[in-house]
Amino acid sequence: MSRIGNKPVPIIDGVKVAVAGSQLNVEGPVGKLSIELRPEVDVAINEESKEAVVTRKKDDRISRAMHGLTRALINNMVIGCKEGYEKNLELQGVGYVCNISGKTLSLRVGLANELKKEIPEGLDVTCPDQTHIKVKGPDKQKVGQFAAEVRALRKPEPYKGKGIRYVGEYVKIKPGKAAKQ
Repeated sequence: MSRIGNKPVPIIDGVKVAVAGSQLNVEGPVGKLSIELRPEVDVAINEESKEAVVTRKKDDRISRAMHGLTRALINNMVIGCKEGYEKNLELQGVGYVCNISGKTLSLRVGLANELKKEIPEGLDVTCPDQTHIKVKGPDKQKVGQFAAEVRALRKPEPYKGKGIRYVGEYVKIKPGKAAKQ
């Protein structure tokens, strides 16, 4: 029995959810999202109680897995279309700067070349100052994926702590060679 899959998804005011065949569309003030529903699950929308209910057709392993996953994806889409998701990154290191030109994020993070990262469609990426990056958008997966790709360009290193990290991320600093004496 799926504990998450059995919970109905509350539809927040200002968000429209519609099922057309095997396509589920969510539209809200922040943006529009849609997913292709798997054949193992069905989605029913109850207009009067303002909730979407996910049911599975069979009780085999893949159907049980898709049951909870589909419910979680729909919930993330509803929240994303109403409020949106946001990830904040910070650059730490002498001379580390970032800026945006057009649809490209440019980073100077202690390497010989300037790193350039193309901003995907549907995301709003801003640099409030030269050492912070804000990634916003309605799709939770796209926001997290882009933030992780930017962070992977220069992960925080454990000796001086320089690199790109999430705001509030703790990096444990190692003592180095001099501490052994």
